[in-house]
Formats: sequence, structure tokens, C-alpha cells
Amino acid sequence: MPRILSIDYGLKRTGLAVSDENQKIAFPLKTVATSEIIPFIQQYLKSEKVSTIIIGYPVDIFNRATDATPFVEKFIKELSLKFPALEIQKVDERFSSKNAVKAMLDMGMKKKERRIKGNTDLIASTMILQNYLQYNIKI
Repeated sequence: MPRILSIDYGLKRTGLAVSDENQKIAFPLKTVATSEIIPFIQQYLKSEKVSTIIIGYPVDIFNRATDATPFVEKFIKELSLKFPALEIQKVDERFSSKNAVKAMLDMGMKKKERRIKGNTDLIASTMILQNYLQYNIKI
């Protein structure tokens, strides 16, 4: 079974996570400079089979667009053009960064490690994917 790639898109950095081949477990992949995300995905697809890309979609608690939503929409269009064979799904990313910070605290991550912004993006993308895998069970 092909993997699922998760993207936590940011203006500066983008967190990436990937599922196992059975699409049951999410693993952190990498944090990439957003300017390098398309080349990174192209390279990754040369070595791994991916069927779906899920991308965290920013909405507020009232389900309205946020300041980041237009940037994510633009990125989704770019992904669709660059990778037309892949299914691209938007996934609610509400509270993903806050939950990532909480997870880092729960894991006992040292303050110095928590300050590395890329760690938050990486964990957020992994949590987005794990939630997707958990609640979008394919039978």
C-alpha cells in the first residue's frame, strides 16, 4: 500500500510526516524551508510510493478562514499542478501547533529543543497525519 504524506504548511518552514506502508502509523519526516518544499516532494516521490497528500487547512474556531488560509489555498493549487496523479486532501489543523507544544512538554523535551521552531512544525504534521489515519479508516 502506498504511503500518505502530511504537510503542515508555513510561510517560512513546512513540517512533513509520512505514514507507514499500511497507513496505520504516522512518522515525522522532516522540516523543510517552504521555498524548497516542491523540490523536496519531487525527490521524495522518486524513492517512495505515495498515494495521498494531506495538508493542514487553517480555520478558526468558527470554521472561518484565517490569515494563513489564502497561502495554503495557493499552495494546494501548486501541488495539484505539480502532482496531478496524487490525491490531495485538506485536513482541519485547528490547534495543531498548540497540541504539538503540549506533546513536546509531555515528552519531556528540553526548553532548548522546544524553542527550535522546526520541531513544532514536524510534530504538528505528524499529529495531523495520525489523527487522519485514526479517523479515516479504510476498510
